[in-house]
Amino acid sequence: MKVLGALLVVAGLLGLLYGGISWTRKDTVIDAGPIQVTTDKRESMALPPLAGAALLIGGIVLLAKK
Repeated sequence: MKVLGALLVVAGLLGLLYGGISWTRKDTVIDAGPIQVTTDKRESMALPPLAGAALLIGGIVLLAKK
């Protein structure tokens, strides 16, 4: 439970500080034998501040339990 609590605290802090997570994905546009054309696509997932606060509080509660 302590590990889960610590993970929730970290996730809550990151959610509050950054407002979500983003990543880059490579997509293949054309694949014709030896010729390949790829593009980078940036995607993100927003995390509302209320959800970040809930994760943080939940993690603190789990860490405080005996």
